[in-house]
Amino acid sequence: MTLSPAGPEHQVQTGDRTAPSVALRRRLGPDPAGRGRPAQRRGSGLPAPGRGLGSTGLAAAGDPSPRVRRPRRRQYYGCGLVIPECLENCWILDLGSGSGRDCYALSQLVGEKGHVTGIDMTEGQVEVAKKYMNYHMEKYGFRAPNVTFIYGYIEKLGEAGIKNESYDIVISNCVINLVPDKQRVLQEVYRVLKHGGELYFSDVYASLELPEEIRTHKILWGECLGGALYWKDLAILAQNVGFCPPRLVTANLITVQNKELESVIGDCRFVSATFRLFKLPMTGPTERCQVTYNGGITGHEKGLVFDANFTFKKGETVEVDEETAAILKNSRFAQDFLIRPIGEKLPTRGGCTALQAKDIITDPFQLAEESDHMKSRCPPDAAGGCCDTKKCCKNYN
Repeated sequence: MTLSPAGPEHQVQTGDRTAPSVALRRRLGPDPAGRGRPAQRRGSGLPAPGRGLGSTGLAAAGDPSPRVRRPRRRQYYGCGLVIPECLENCWILDLGSGSGRDCYALSQLVGEKGHVTGIDMTEGQVEVAKKYMNYHMEKYGFRAPNVTFIYGYIEKLGEAGIKNESYDIVISNCVINLVPDKQRVLQEVYRVLKHGGELYFSDVYASLELPEEIRTHKILWGECLGGALYWKDLAILAQNVGFCPPRLVTANLITVQNKELESVIGDCRFVSATFRLFKLPMTGPTERCQVTYNGGITGHEKGLVFDANFTFKKGETVEVDEETAAILKNSRFAQDFLIRPIGEKLPTRGGCTALQAKDIITDPFQLAEESDHMKSRCPPDAAGGCCDTKKCCKNYN
């Protein structure tokens, strides 16, 4: 089978980016295979990511904190640690928290005045995550737990008791692709984020519109490929919900080295990518600015790699567009930047426009191919794994 590129009706249009493509609207409907839940990979007998594909590239973001208890690491199903910058005292929500590995790593970084909530639709996973609460709090030297684990669906956060504008950051680690109604997930995230808050998430994206043969394939679904969103559709969903245009952070090609599955996938390519989406307040006009990073973020004292487009070195003045300036002014990064207007005011409804989206968004496939560090690579003796290295899958799956 060969997949043809998406037609004009599937492209992101400069003039009107508010209406999803026909194919996108179809994919937002009920999951035809009934496998659109994170837990159904974790508890259905499907192989852990990478085991059935002979695939590489599902993200290695480094080893987890050595203080995270090893059983939590062995039962990990994500794409690598999803940890943004500037976390002290923040309230963070982890979508599809599973065995709690990311939550416990983050709980140390936010400190005792911060808080981390993990939500998962598998009650067994929630109980497993809770089991090591005391261990981690004692290890970190915290007087009281700063982590909570709750049972619920990530597209129904209200039913789980999560209130409006209650979190600074929401993270998701290779989970949203497993939910059929991705727009509903983004709507719920937007609701629970504070103004200036951020969704920082890693997931799998496709280079083409996925046909039903791929979307309903049991192994490909369990491998996070069958539910992958066409990457251009992310910008449409984000704008429909109210987020600023997606900002690409990292990207890594995924390769499939299973002949039978290669014939099913055809010309489609997949990439593991990290994006950040910001919720800005409905302010007035925005303007281009000169910004200077003061080096105040722990772990990033010499410089901050904000995304694939902007790197800020300490003490160096950088001119940024209206959207980036609005994000830095209104987010948790404000105290770490000196921001000076340079004129050229642009009236907008909320600090984000389609024009800036076109300028800022980077194709994750292009980024992955151009960066030597991000290129897909398979260890010579790998029998199949979800990451760039043998070590990742052996330790955490």
